[in-house]
Amino acid sequence: MALSLHRHRTADRAPAATRPQTPPREPGGAGNRVLVVHRTGAFVVAGVIALFGVLGLANGLDFFSTDGERVLGLSSNGLLSTISLVTAAVLVFSAFRSPRTASTVMIVIGALFLVSALANLAVLNTELNFLAFGLSNVGFSVVAGLVLLFVGTYGRVSGHLPPDSPYARERDDEVPPVPADEYPSTPAEFAAERAMREAEVAVVQHVASFEQRRRVDAMARVQTRKERREVWMSFDRARRDA
Repeated sequence: MALSLHRHRTADRAPAATRPQTPPREPGGAGNRVLVVHRTGAFVVAGVIALFGVLGLANGLDFFSTDGERVLGLSSNGLLSTISLVTAAVLVFSAFRSPRTASTVMIVIGALFLVSALANLAVLNTELNFLAFGLSNVGFSVVAGLVLLFVGTYGRVSGHLPPDSPYARERDDEVPPVPADEYPSTPAEFAAERAMREAEVAVVQHVASFEQRRRVDAMARVQTRKERREVWMSFDRARRDA
């Protein structure tokens, strides 16, 4: 019971105006903007990659050529064009599924683009260059990977996310706001509050009188501060009426 009384007093002590609250998310707020950026970014990047893949297949490129042919200023073969179309399809699917999924997929694909740039740079001008990469492809992979990582992590990876961000986590120690009528407003209610605190302290310290213990036990059966105060004051009214 002592622990319960301590929790009640701690929760009641802080005014409602000072308690942390998570504001509601407005339709035009930062949270909505983050989701729009993720979904739109996935569509835009997918469109660029898909165009590159479609043009490559339309030109009838050799599937496993290590030399490649120029498509939109980049070197390509049939395999790279196919991989580009598959990547674009994954991005489009993730964007239709949800902005959160699009964000995660862009982060993963962005990292793969950077890894691909390093791996293919190591095999340029060799027989292991199965994707027919050139230096321009390496540069494009780095830029595309960084763009995907930036857009995918926008509004999601940060130590100071706005409270209305869909990726912001609510603090575990947040206390729900207390209505204004929970607090005393009349001299009698303030006097009752003081007497309540004195009785609760006395009960915890095992020096309470029988009357104080009786009132504290009765207050323990209700939840809110206002209800506990009303219970205490009901004892005062009963004593006056007796």
